Amino acid sequence: MKKLGLIIGIVIVLAAFVAGFWLIMKEDPTEQPPVEEALTIAPFTGEEAVPPANRRTVMAVINNHPDARPQTGLTEADIVFEMIAEYDITRFVALYQSSFPDTFGPIRSAREYFVELAVAYDAFFVAHGYSPDAYTMLESGIVDHVNGIQHDGTLFQRSSDRVAPHNSYITMKNIETAMENVQASAEYSGKSPYHFYGAADNAKLDEQALSVRVEYGTNELFFSDFTYDSQLHLYSRSVGGVPTTDKETLETAEVSNVLVFEASHETVDSEGRQSIDLSSGGDALLFQNGGVREIEWSSLDGMLVPTADGEVVQLVPGKTWIHVVPDSPGMEQSVSYTP
Repeated sequence: MKKLGLIIGIVIVLAAFVAGFWLIMKEDPTEQPPVEEALTIAPFTGEEAVPPANRRTVMAVINNHPDARPQTGLTEADIVFEMIAEYDITRFVALYQSSFPDTFGPIRSAREYFVELAVAYDAFFVAHGYSPDAYTMLESGIVDHVNGIQHDGTLFQRSSDRVAPHNSYITMKNIETAMENVQASAEYSGKSPYHFYGAADNAKLDEQALSVRVEYGTNELFFSDFTYDSQLHLYSRSVGGVPTTDKETLETAEVSNVLVFEASHETVDSEGRQSIDLSSGGDALLFQNGGVREIEWSSLDGMLVPTADGEVVQLVPGKTWIHVVPDSPGMEQSVSYTP
């Protein structure tokens, strides 16, 4: 009987062992306990960002007409592209990824080269209106987007303190609704082409440039002035002596890098609309840390990148303002700076 009891005991222990082993093997070996996500680097500013850092980029066309100033949400953009919309009137394409304002605007109409940028930067594109060429591109489904033409008074709201077309706004909440409506991904699936300096790196500068002016034609209403603050290591932007500020927060537009890219422009219709070559690259100027450097710019998968001798030039971590100016008359006539 003792032997029989011993055998039964051994069998019970073995059975328990086998059952436990079976339960362990049944569990998904790839399943990991949730862990707190670590801080990461924002792809378009090079600064430390609170996760999720893979949020979908948003590109919004922001009005730059004097009647649309001051704008709302512009100062939060990681990158602002300033380009001619027609004649010598410029418009902003503001890229957001590291942070998003509550409200964007005034929102204005699209051009085909704005749409090209949105495609290249894997952005959800926000505009109110479009040129004929931009309309064709948007209707083709080339990019996830929402447009105020279809959603005026619903997702887009008109402010009462300004007149159309300088009074169309959209909230981040409504952008998220629009993304859900078209089943757009909420995650960024691209790869940023920008490189940023580390703490131990030193920027390569040709000469000092503490004050910068960028002109588009002869219309002083669209001249941009940047003034370098050697304590903050930032450039503040103004037009006609008036600082570029946010209408709601009163925050001043301050950036770490100012880039000027020279590109071929062609007037394509009687409205003065332009065709801008954003693929061929060309001469460029880079302003950072109170200095200037003559470089080039290149198109990397449609994204506009500062380069020198074929290598990507590093930027100072922070926000960036990119001017795209006509190659005629060129940067020598469009850009001036002083020590």
